[in-house]
Amino acid sequence: MNPAAAFVSGLLFSFSLIVAIGAQNAYVLRQGALREHVVTVVAICAASDIVLIAAGVAGMGTVVADSPAVMSVVRAAGAALLLAYGAFAARRALAAPRGSLDGAAAGASRRRVIALTMSFTWLNPAVYLDTLILLGSVASAHPGSHWWFGAGAGTASIAWFIALGFGARLLTPLLYRPLTTRLIDAFVAVVMTITALRTIPT
Repeated sequence: MNPAAAFVSGLLFSFSLIVAIGAQNAYVLRQGALREHVVTVVAICAASDIVLIAAGVAGMGTVVADSPAVMSVVRAAGAALLLAYGAFAARRALAAPRGSLDGAAAGASRRRVIALTMSFTWLNPAVYLDTLILLGSVASAHPGSHWWFGAGAGTASIAWFIALGFGARLLTPLLYRPLTTRLIDAFVAVVMTITALRTIPT
Protein backbone atom coordinates (compact mmCIF):
# COMPACT_ATOMS: atom_id res chain seq x y z
CA MET A 1 0.00 0.00 0.00
CA ASN A 2 1.35 3.43 -0.90
CA PRO A 3 2.03 6.00 1.85
CA ALA A 4 -1.02 8.17 1.10
CA ALA A 5 -3.38 5.20 1.22
CA ALA A 6 -1.77 3.96 4.44
CA PHE A 7 -2.14 7.43 5.99
CA VAL A 8 -5.85 7.59 5.13
CA SER A 9 -6.34 4.04 6.38
CA GLY A 10 -4.73 4.92 9.72
CA LEU A 11 -6.76 8.12 9.94
CA LEU A 12 -10.08 6.35 9.44
CA PHE A 13 -9.18 3.40 11.65
CA SER A 14 -8.14 5.66 14.50
CA PHE A 15 -11.35 7.67 14.24
CA SER A 16 -13.35 4.45 14.44
CA LEU A 17 -11.64 3.63 17.75
CA ILE A 18 -11.53 7.04 19.39
CA VAL A 19 -15.01 8.46 18.80
CA ALA A 20 -16.69 5.99 21.14
CA ILE A 21 -17.75 7.78 24.32
CA GLY A 22 -15.61 6.59 27.19
CA ALA A 23 -14.24 7.97 30.44
CA GLN A 24 -11.51 10.04 28.79
CA ASN A 25 -13.83 11.57 26.19
CA ALA A 26 -16.45 12.36 28.82
CA TYR A 27 -13.86 14.17 30.92
CA VAL A 28 -12.52 16.13 27.95
CA LEU A 29 -16.08 17.11 27.03
CA ARG A 30 -16.79 18.35 30.54
CA GLN A 31 -13.58 20.34 30.76
CA GLY A 32 -14.28 21.83 27.34
CA ALA A 33 -17.75 22.87 28.42
CA LEU A 34 -16.25 24.46 31.52
CA ARG A 35 -13.50 26.12 29.44
CA GLU A 36 -11.16 25.01 32.21
CA HIS A 37 -7.53 24.20 31.29
CA VAL A 38 -8.74 22.97 27.89
CA VAL A 39 -5.39 23.42 26.15
CA THR A 40 -3.66 21.38 28.86
CA VAL A 41 -6.24 18.58 28.71
CA VAL A 42 -6.24 18.39 24.91
CA ALA A 43 -2.43 18.47 24.75
CA ILE A 44 -2.04 15.65 27.30
CA CYS A 45 -4.64 13.42 25.61
CA ALA A 46 -3.28 13.96 22.11
CA ALA A 47 0.38 13.61 23.12
CA SER A 48 -0.36 10.44 25.10
CA ASP A 49 -2.18 8.93 22.13
CA ILE A 50 0.72 9.73 19.82
CA VAL A 51 3.17 8.02 22.19
CA LEU A 52 0.94 4.95 22.46
CA ILE A 53 0.27 4.82 18.72
CA ALA A 54 4.01 5.03 18.01
CA ALA A 55 4.65 2.23 20.49
CA GLY A 56 1.94 0.12 18.88
CA VAL A 57 3.30 0.66 15.38
CA ALA A 58 6.77 -0.22 16.69
CA GLY A 59 5.43 -3.57 17.91
CA MET A 60 5.11 -3.02 21.66
CA GLY A 61 1.70 -4.71 21.63
CA THR A 62 3.26 -8.13 22.04
CA VAL A 63 4.94 -7.02 25.27
CA VAL A 64 1.61 -5.88 26.74
CA ALA A 65 -0.16 -9.02 25.56
CA ASP A 66 2.44 -11.13 27.35
CA SER A 67 2.05 -9.23 30.67
CA PRO A 68 -1.39 -10.15 32.07
CA ALA A 69 -0.32 -9.29 35.63
CA VAL A 70 0.57 -5.73 34.65
CA MET A 71 -2.74 -5.33 32.83
CA SER A 72 -4.63 -6.60 35.88
CA VAL A 73 -3.00 -3.95 38.08
CA VAL A 74 -3.81 -1.22 35.56
CA ARG A 75 -7.41 -2.41 35.28
CA ALA A 76 -7.89 -2.47 39.06
CA ALA A 77 -6.41 1.01 39.54
CA GLY A 78 -8.40 2.38 36.62
CA ALA A 79 -11.65 0.91 37.90
CA ALA A 80 -11.13 2.43 41.35
CA LEU A 81 -10.43 5.86 39.87
CA LEU A 82 -13.46 5.73 37.57
CA LEU A 83 -15.81 4.63 40.34
CA ALA A 84 -14.60 7.45 42.60
CA TYR A 85 -14.94 10.13 39.92
CA GLY A 86 -18.32 8.70 38.91
CA ALA A 87 -19.49 8.98 42.52
CA PHE A 88 -18.38 12.62 42.70
CA ALA A 89 -20.19 13.40 39.44
CA ALA A 90 -23.34 11.67 40.69
CA ARG A 91 -23.21 13.69 43.90
CA ARG A 92 -22.96 16.91 41.88
CA ALA A 93 -25.91 15.83 39.74
CA LEU A 94 -28.05 15.15 42.82
CA ALA A 95 -26.97 18.26 44.75
CA ALA A 96 -28.99 21.45 45.05
CA PRO A 97 -29.41 23.30 41.71
CA ARG A 98 -26.52 25.55 40.73
CA GLY A 99 -26.52 28.59 38.54
CA SER A 100 -24.01 27.15 36.08
CA LEU A 101 -21.51 24.39 35.55
CA ASP A 102 -18.80 27.02 35.83
CA GLY A 103 -19.65 27.58 39.47
CA ALA A 104 -19.52 23.87 40.18
CA ALA A 105 -15.89 23.57 39.20
CA ALA A 106 -14.48 26.92 40.21
CA GLY A 107 -11.10 26.60 41.84
CA ALA A 108 -9.94 23.37 40.19
CA SER A 109 -6.17 23.68 39.95
CA ARG A 110 -4.14 22.95 36.86
CA ARG A 111 -2.22 20.32 38.83
CA ARG A 112 -5.44 18.48 39.71
CA VAL A 113 -6.68 18.65 36.13
CA ILE A 114 -3.35 17.29 34.85
CA ALA A 115 -3.45 14.44 37.37
CA LEU A 116 -7.00 13.47 36.40
CA THR A 117 -6.29 13.70 32.68
CA MET A 118 -3.19 11.54 33.01
CA SER A 119 -5.12 9.03 35.11
CA PHE A 120 -8.07 8.76 32.70
CA THR A 121 -5.57 8.23 29.89
CA TRP A 122 -2.88 5.96 31.33
CA LEU A 123 -5.02 3.96 33.79
CA ASN A 124 -7.47 3.03 31.05
CA PRO A 125 -6.70 -0.53 29.92
CA ALA A 126 -8.79 -0.04 26.78
CA VAL A 127 -6.25 2.45 25.47
CA TYR A 128 -3.54 -0.21 25.53
CA LEU A 129 -5.73 -2.74 23.78
CA ASP A 130 -6.77 -0.20 21.13
CA THR A 131 -3.43 1.43 20.41
CA LEU A 132 -0.72 -1.07 21.27
CA ILE A 133 -2.41 -4.30 20.27
CA LEU A 134 -5.29 -3.62 17.85
CA LEU A 135 -3.90 -0.59 16.02
CA GLY A 136 -0.39 -2.04 16.12
CA SER A 137 -1.53 -5.29 14.50
CA VAL A 138 -3.41 -3.44 11.75
CA ALA A 139 -0.37 -1.22 11.12
CA SER A 140 1.79 -4.32 10.66
CA ALA A 141 -0.45 -5.27 7.74
CA HIS A 142 0.98 -2.27 5.87
CA PRO A 143 4.63 -3.33 5.41
CA GLY A 144 6.81 -0.47 4.32
CA SER A 145 4.05 2.06 5.05
CA HIS A 146 3.25 1.21 8.67
CA TRP A 147 4.62 4.52 9.96
CA TRP A 148 2.41 6.37 7.50
CA PHE A 149 -0.50 4.40 8.96
CA GLY A 150 0.63 5.53 12.42
CA ALA A 151 0.89 9.13 11.23
CA GLY A 152 -2.70 8.99 10.01
CA ALA A 153 -3.83 7.52 13.32
CA GLY A 154 -1.99 10.24 15.25
CA THR A 155 -3.52 12.96 13.08
CA ALA A 156 -6.99 11.60 13.79
CA SER A 157 -6.30 11.66 17.52
CA ILE A 158 -5.09 15.27 17.48
CA ALA A 159 -8.06 16.40 15.38
CA TRP A 160 -10.54 14.56 17.60
CA PHE A 161 -9.34 15.96 20.92
CA ILE A 162 -9.14 19.50 19.54
CA ALA A 163 -12.69 19.22 18.18
CA LEU A 164 -14.01 17.67 21.39
CA GLY A 165 -12.25 20.00 23.81
CA PHE A 166 -12.86 23.26 22.00
CA GLY A 167 -16.14 22.29 20.36
CA ALA A 168 -17.69 21.64 23.76
CA ARG A 169 -17.72 25.38 24.44
CA LEU A 170 -20.69 25.56 22.07
CA LEU A 171 -22.64 24.22 25.03
CA THR A 172 -21.88 27.41 26.99
CA PRO A 173 -25.29 29.07 26.38
CA LEU A 174 -26.94 26.02 27.96
CA LEU A 175 -24.68 25.95 31.01
CA TYR A 176 -26.66 28.65 32.79
CA ARG A 177 -29.62 26.30 33.09
CA PRO A 178 -29.46 24.21 36.29
CA LEU A 179 -31.05 21.22 34.52
CA THR A 180 -28.25 21.20 31.93
CA THR A 181 -25.55 21.10 34.59
CA ARG A 182 -27.29 18.18 36.28
CA LEU A 183 -27.63 16.29 33.01
CA ILE A 184 -23.95 16.76 32.13
CA ASP A 185 -22.83 15.51 35.54
CA ALA A 186 -25.31 12.62 35.36
CA PHE A 187 -23.95 11.69 31.92
CA VAL A 188 -20.37 11.77 33.22
CA ALA A 189 -21.34 9.65 36.24
CA VAL A 190 -23.01 7.00 34.06
CA VAL A 191 -20.10 6.81 31.61
CA MET A 192 -17.51 6.58 34.39
CA THR A 193 -19.45 3.88 36.25
CA ILE A 194 -20.14 1.74 33.18
CA THR A 195 -16.52 1.99 32.08
CA ALA A 196 -15.35 1.04 35.57
CA LEU A 197 -17.58 -2.04 35.67
CA ARG A 198 -16.21 -3.14 32.32
CA THR A 199 -12.67 -2.54 33.55
CA ILE A 200 -12.77 -4.45 36.85
CA PRO A 201 -10.59 -7.59 36.55
CA THR A 202 -12.51 -10.86 36.60
